[in-house]
Amino acid sequence: MTNHAENLLVTLADGIKRITINRPTRRNSVDLETVSMIRDAIGQSAEDGTRVVILTGAGESFCAGADLAATSEREIADFDVTKSLREGVNPTILAMRALPVPIIARVHGHAVGVGCNYALACDIVVASEQAVFGQVFVRVGLMPDGGGTFFLPRLVGYQKAFELMATGDIISAQDAYQLGMVNRIVPFAELDATVDALAARLVTSPRVALAKIKAGLNRGAESDLAGALDFEAINQEACFHSTDFIEGVTAFLQKRKAVFG
Repeated sequence: MTNHAENLLVTLADGIKRITINRPTRRNSVDLETVSMIRDAIGQSAEDGTRVVILTGAGESFCAGADLAATSEREIADFDVTKSLREGVNPTILAMRALPVPIIARVHGHAVGVGCNYALACDIVVASEQAVFGQVFVRVGLMPDGGGTFFLPRLVGYQKAFELMATGDIISAQDAYQLGMVNRIVPFAELDATVDALAARLVTSPRVALAKIKAGLNRGAESDLAGALDFEAINQEACFHSTDFIEGVTAFLQKRKAVFG
């Protein structure tokens, strides 16, 4: 399956969906159309056989935030940003977190503004050595959106999150890694091979277990220990009675590698 729409490229093969923001001349900054297309591509991933999603950008950037190419103050004055966020970015971020399959951010170049928060909403972030991250909203008089105020302090702590948001500083991939925003940093020449190998590993992992791990971590971020324990007890049922568990136990007893369906 291939979507050849100009601003977004979507491919699905062998359970791995690659969503590529395709506006390289704008550093893959997103306009309203592209935001809507990303939302739809993520939403469809729950129904079309997708087992792993790779989110990335074409060319030299991941996503440089929202495209602010407004031509007049009147356009800004007449634009309902709350409605736009509620209908575009917010449903996308919520769908990414609710999607019962892993999402890998493949980051090269700029991941700033809402682009940074698209990356943080993924389950794993793999960055090239040339990647940079930033909550740059304050530079144009805005506060973060796209879930930045939720994700970032949980990763780096309140004070560091406030500093990054209040200054709008852009940080290197190495700094982002040290802060816990990035899982792996690799040379650009190794970026695709690293991401592809990780996707290939996840696509053969037990599907129900991965879905419950993701759901449990999402819920655990907002629950107490007792609530997390009860969630685990309830949802372990689905894993325990899955064909993947039977295969896993059988493979263990037969001293071979499990082959999950």
